[in-house]
Amino acid sequence: MNNLLVAENVSKKYGDFTALNQLSIEVPKQSIFGILGPNGAGKTTFIRIINQITMPDTGKVWLDNEPLQAHHIQYIGYLPEERGLYKSMKVGEQVLYLAQLKGLSKAEAKKRLKFWFERLEIGDWWNKKIQELSKGMAQKIQFIVTVLHRPKLLIFDEPFSGFDPVNANLIRDEILKLRDEGATILFSTHRMESVEELCDYMALIHKSNKLLDGKVSTIKKQFKSNTYEVGIEVGEAAVFKNLLQEKFQFEETFFHSIHHDLQLNIKIKEAHTQNDLLQFLMAHGRINHFKEVIPSVSDIFIKTITSHA
Repeated sequence: MNNLLVAENVSKKYGDFTALNQLSIEVPKQSIFGILGPNGAGKTTFIRIINQITMPDTGKVWLDNEPLQAHHIQYIGYLPEERGLYKSMKVGEQVLYLAQLKGLSKAEAKKRLKFWFERLEIGDWWNKKIQELSKGMAQKIQFIVTVLHRPKLLIFDEPFSGFDPVNANLIRDEILKLRDEGATILFSTHRMESVEELCDYMALIHKSNKLLDGKVSTIKKQFKSNTYEVGIEVGEAAVFKNLLQEKFQFEETFFHSIHHDLQLNIKIKEAHTQNDLLQFLMAHGRINHFKEVIPSVSDIFIKTITSHA
């Protein structure tokens, strides 16, 4: 696999506290990779190591097949959870200054800023001070500063913090476009629904240790339990349940339906298949609803963390 970022057995301690313990991950090029974990898990420490704000005690990090070095910072864009804009400066002055720190000429910076200000519909903010903007508005400015120099690796730490739903969707769409245009994105968040919508890969860190990682779809397959959500109309519910329990495990559930049907979660045992269940249901009633229960990222997160508590 062609990876942009690779960490191998990275560890970091602060005194007696272990912030990261032998962390190894591989982030494929042109993907969105979610770093998940509770507060204090080690996510921020890892991000600081990539940005060379701090250094690992042991282990190695590679960026685009090269050992991570000081000059690689020009290939990284970092949007921290705690934003760092100068509140008393005007927006235009500040973004030009920060763009030039990233290595852009003043002319090229103005050209790219014009594009992004029009794209995010904030052209009239140029002469406003940051302190005059709402938190969401300031977030847009910070987002532009992060992506302006078109880095190979983008690191977003809680990028939707402060946004209303409309602007959160706007930024989400821009993140997807950046990936499709070639960027590789490391994405740290507590919002599990964002991982569902955005991430191709994910890693879960808990108490400094990586508990799982891989492609999101593959991890979901590993956690599924061969359970199906079923809505069925039957004659006598009690009789049907007695017949059902002879072959399958089930429990009653609830989901919104336009039918007055029996709603069940039915688990298929190893000796049976999905077709066996469908044939049984068709023989005993009218099926209105049939869907495999796929665990959400939130379900996987809770189950994994709980099992390692």
